[in-house]
Amino acid sequence: MRAVVQRVSRASVEVEGRVVGRIGRGWLVLLGVARGDRDDDADWLVEKVANLRAFEDDQGKMNRSVAEAGGGVLVVSQFTLLGDCRAGRRPSFTEAAAPGEAERLYLRFAGRLAATGLEVATGIFRAMMQVELVNDGPVTLLLDSRRVF
Repeated sequence: MRAVVQRVSRASVEVEGRVVGRIGRGWLVLLGVARGDRDDDADWLVEKVANLRAFEDDQGKMNRSVAEAGGGVLVVSQFTLLGDCRAGRRPSFTEAAAPGEAERLYLRFAGRLAATGLEVATGIFRAMMQVELVNDGPVTLLLDSRRVF
């Protein structure tokens, strides 16, 4: 499971001109599910996102989690994070999970994250979405449940 995690001042996602998810300060998580991902990949990523200490404390150091900073999380499905661009000019998405399994793990991730007590908003799986955000910092991190960068 792969995620681009962006610290935001605010973020929202629209589908067909209607806002379906919105947060103030917090994390925007663009989430891609790979073939072979399992429940423990989603659970590992929940733990990481909930506890990453990348929000500033009173001394200006990145030392607070999203909960400690009073933030929320907007989760948006993004299968294109699994795109392989090494060959040719068109990305290959063969590493992305099948839609049914990807949706199940996406919903598990969002649900488990909400169960931590965080405010969680989502996009709509497989919908054409417009995501708007104000990246704070900017702080953008890459997380992958199977790989260390």
